[in-house]
Amino acid sequence: MNELTVNDLHLDYGSGAHTNPILKGVSMHLQKGEVVALLGPSGSGKTTLLRAVAGLESAKSGTIDIGERRVFDGSRAFEMPAEQRNLGLVFQSYALWPHKTVFDNVAYGLKLRKMGTSEIKERVDEVLKQLGLGHLGERFPHQLSGGQQQRVAIARALVYNPPVILLDEPLSNLDAKLREEARAFLRELIVRLGLSALMVTHDQAEAMAISDRILLLNNGKIEQQGTPQSMYETPDTLFTAEFMGSNNRLPARIVQRNGAAVRLDVNGVALNATARGASGGKEPSTIIRVEEVKISASPVDNALQLPLLTCMYLGDRWECLFKGADGSELSLRAYSKYRLEPGSYWLQLPADKLWVF
Repeated sequence: MNELTVNDLHLDYGSGAHTNPILKGVSMHLQKGEVVALLGPSGSGKTTLLRAVAGLESAKSGTIDIGERRVFDGSRAFEMPAEQRNLGLVFQSYALWPHKTVFDNVAYGLKLRKMGTSEIKERVDEVLKQLGLGHLGERFPHQLSGGQQQRVAIARALVYNPPVILLDEPLSNLDAKLREEARAFLRELIVRLGLSALMVTHDQAEAMAISDRILLLNNGKIEQQGTPQSMYETPDTLFTAEFMGSNNRLPARIVQRNGAAVRLDVNGVALNATARGASGGKEPSTIIRVEEVKISASPVDNALQLPLLTCMYLGDRWECLFKGADGSELSLRAYSKYRLEPGSYWLQLPADKLWVF
């Protein structure tokens, strides 16, 4: 059964001639125990969708159901207040009370619900223990690290067992190393507790690591949705392909096309490629993921020969940049285990990974 169902949701900002449509007919669902990431660039509508589900933004039309309860129905002008929706919310800023202890921050929502003191203590102690915060109950937010503050915000959202937890860019305030650790912790916690979660992020690596399914938003509509693997390996559109990975773009001309098999001309070299989906534009676009480019010191099939410009050390590998002759638009990035010697190399572009949109 679906824990959350959104159907044909439209939401505008402004009124009259100054109306600015933000959500343009978004439909989605979230099943029990599932984590769905709302991914997309700034202004795509992902945070607005999350806030509409939470009851913090008013949609214009469509419906929102939490379990079997309808919480928004545009046709009946019905909107359930946010506090009655019983959703767990984790904000980007954590929004902790600076003058309250960790225990009191987490207990706040239960006190508002007029729960008994002993039950509050039992619930708060349990959730703090689950998140590895049991020993920090008496501390204040300023005495905690960023990662600990983030866990307190999650504890506060989980303490009353909401059917759905909403996370708005939950890791964006953490530094890069801590973010990776928090990502693993968050995924482990969600799986262990069987949570149903809807998470907003603009970071595709974060979305792929934490979620079971990704909804990619583009300009107020869902561009594509699917498992992280399907979104990365079989994008339907150029927008999805470019958003979901690190790519090389090639200046290419289509010479021949037979179904999905495409013959390209790139700087006078004939290459085989695979047609994928619509680019949205008139001109076809040709891309290949950086990690799919194979570097060879001797001639190989389906390859371009280019001189090495420079290599950059990334710790676990080198990122090498190859550039065509003066005036050429052609440049390619590829990964190498080792630093390459100066010279020319053959860059093999496997036909099934060289995509034309």
